Amino acid sequence: MTAEAVPESTAVASRLVDVRGLAAGYDGIPVVRDLDLHVDAGEVVALLGPNGAGKTTTLLTLSGILPPLAGEAIVLGAPVSGRRPHRIARRGVAHVPEDRALFFGMSSQQNLQLGNRDRRGDIDEAIAHFPQLRDLLGRRAGLLSGGEQQMLALARALVSRPKLLLVDEMSMGLAPIIVERLLPVLRDVADQTGAGILLVEQHVHMALEIADRAYVLVHGAVVLEGPADELARSADLLESSYLGRATSRTPRDREASAIATIDADPIEGPRR
Repeated sequence: MTAEAVPESTAVASRLVDVRGLAAGYDGIPVVRDLDLHVDAGEVVALLGPNGAGKTTTLLTLSGILPPLAGEAIVLGAPVSGRRPHRIARRGVAHVPEDRALFFGMSSQQNLQLGNRDRRGDIDEAIAHFPQLRDLLGRRAGLLSGGEQQMLALARALVSRPKLLLVDEMSMGLAPIIVERLLPVLRDVADQTGAGILLVEQHVHMALEIADRAYVLVHGAVVLEGPADELARSADLLESSYLGRATSRTPRDREASAIATIDADPIEGPRR
């Protein structure tokens, strides 16, 4: 499902995240500036960009951990400003941070039960996406491999049957072959449950393979956005965006300026 295929009135009705002119950061200093972004139901949206671009700050703001400094962030029909993170979570938002936030001294089963604290979820349903977790339910989370820990973190988020799933650097510390197995699960979750997913990911091309749309952040501002399949075909455009050389907001508008500013050296893909 792509945003272009959905009538505007339907898209607005199914909008889970609607961010307009958002500024967010730390101690009153903005890291993200004038951000416009949206996520619809059943959609996977990739949030890409170099380190320090403001991707994690954006997710922390949408989940209520950081307060907006300016602008508007509407999540599941309500502003995040002034709402505590646990209240946003109860409305149907699940956040998988880059450090996974597992309780290493507790078993996998106990970690999953924490995700079901409102008793509205289904542990068996959540781990159906990760069959190998079934044999690890009695093992302490700290004894799992990195890939198994990431599966557990995702399964714990899915137990609550979220309407919106925020995933920050799922591939952190994992081999690419493990990432290739995990990323399609997010596509399946969006398709099967209608949940919206906002994904921060360093493996750009892998993310674009399962996403509907993508935004590229550089220095806290969106420098490129568009359908994921279109961006995936524009390696030179992505490269120029990561280097902060482009200024327009859509692939077609940007192409002329990108070509004029890219170095003559061959482009092998976006820098991570």
